[in-house]
Amino acid sequence: MLEKLRRRLSTTNALPQLTLLGLVVGLLAGITVILFRESIETLQELYLSSEHDYRDISGIQRFWIPVLGALFLGICFHFLPKTLRQIGVVHVMERLAYHQGKLPLQNALVQFFGAITAVASGLSLGREGPGVHLGAASGSLLGQWLRLPNSSLSVLVACGVAGAIGASFNTPLAGVIFAMEVVLMEYTMASFAPVILASVTATTLTRMMYGAEPAFSVPAMHLGSAWELPIIVAMAFIIAIFAATFISLMRFFSQSLSGWPIWARMTLGGVATGVLALFVPEVMGVGYVTVNQTLLGELSLGLLLALALAKVVATTAGLGMGLPGGLIAPTLVIGAAVGGATGLIANNLFPGEVSNYGFYAMVGMGTMMAATLQAPLAALLAILELTGNPNILFPGMLAVVVATLLTSELFGRQSVFLSMMRARGLDYHHDPFTQSLRRTGVMSVLDNRFQILPRASSREAVENTLVLHPRWIVICEESQPISMLPGADLAQALSNDVEQTDFDLMAIPAMRKELAVISSRVTMHHALSLMQEQQLDALAVVEGKHVLGVVSLTDIEAHYRVPG
Repeated sequence: MLEKLRRRLSTTNALPQLTLLGLVVGLLAGITVILFRESIETLQELYLSSEHDYRDISGIQRFWIPVLGALFLGICFHFLPKTLRQIGVVHVMERLAYHQGKLPLQNALVQFFGAITAVASGLSLGREGPGVHLGAASGSLLGQWLRLPNSSLSVLVACGVAGAIGASFNTPLAGVIFAMEVVLMEYTMASFAPVILASVTATTLTRMMYGAEPAFSVPAMHLGSAWELPIIVAMAFIIAIFAATFISLMRFFSQSLSGWPIWARMTLGGVATGVLALFVPEVMGVGYVTVNQTLLGELSLGLLLALALAKVVATTAGLGMGLPGGLIAPTLVIGAAVGGATGLIANNLFPGEVSNYGFYAMVGMGTMMAATLQAPLAALLAILELTGNPNILFPGMLAVVVATLLTSELFGRQSVFLSMMRARGLDYHHDPFTQSLRRTGVMSVLDNRFQILPRASSREAVENTLVLHPRWIVICEESQPISMLPGADLAQALSNDVEQTDFDLMAIPAMRKELAVISSRVTMHHALSLMQEQQLDALAVVEGKHVLGVVSLTDIEAHYRVPG
């Protein structure tokens, strides 16, 4: 039964099976996010009030807690192999692009315990980025445990991502769009159903645990009039500057001091937060308390401006120096601060004629997230679900489009995640052809019209094999497939020399194709990449030591229009 499931999932027509698996991944992602969040809050309760307000602790504590937390993490990471230090959303995207969605368990464990320590230490990091990694790992590890085709792993990873975002933010719809828009970078019907079910399942678990209320409790606010739209555009321009700066600093810090040991770099990232926290306590932690205060109009203009600048520096320095954490929550804090400051200035210039500055803070949150991630739809839906205020959609759409275009076109910045991949010398191919290849398993174009013969074969063995009318003869040497030739060519060689009793199948006249061995679980993208890399025309598909069939370049071209 399991083998039948694997065969089915290697095709593009396995929606019911993928949807059921999406439900399981949603459960795993939801449970993981709850454990992650509870662990962080348990540690924070050791030194913070129930409100998690960093202003309640002394300045010396605000400095030393993040520094010591970063130093501890740095020492731990120092003794880890470099491969295990790869964590976060960029790691998930790398594994999708270069490893067919196979996420290692060890990296997920490093992410889990590392991010718990980092966030609980008050470092200027979010918990949603680590949640994405943990959710993605839940889906990937389930698929690997069941030995499913690699073509289905990307969908299970997307299910885990959607479940993690939905569960972390209480935003199931934004979780779906984030998985599609930011991680997979594609929208397909084959992915939507399982990803939606995973997001709903994970969010249901967290709502049972924490309630169904939006993350931010704000009064109903709306745009006063269309005359405020120029102010919205001006705010979007300012946020685009912040987003471009954020992305540039992330790349700068990740590449600077690369020769320093990891413990020193992480500690320096902690020092950056500690020093800034002496003057702006609100820079510490995830920042949801500060965002709520901004939306309620409780912060001054000076504090909002200081918070926006401090948060940019503290977050990019921390993440750039290698600290395990996320950047989504910090972008919301920065956007709320810049938006709130814009609203305050507008209210001072035009008293009684513009909306409450909390409304501008709401729009600013989505605008900064969209510009930084280059994910306008995910950001809009996230803010809609986070605040429960549909009035932000109209001005939000304008601000998001303006800021996203300015960040990418005027300032020339890619998504922060793609930028970090480029900094590592990696690329993320997401053209339609590549995505189509990744969605399909090699088993979908498998040709099982073959027979196996050793390189040195007797006439009797050849005759007995040709009676079966194989399309291909797979030639083995020491039980290893090395080449294949058309069955018709072998039959021709047999008839041309009726007296020969033994044949060297690598010496007879034939249109042979050199073979490489490939697992039955790989995707078509991996198969084609291997062919191009080794300049091969065919592959032998194996399960363990058994040859299941062959895949030729001709077979692939029959299903896809391969770019030249």
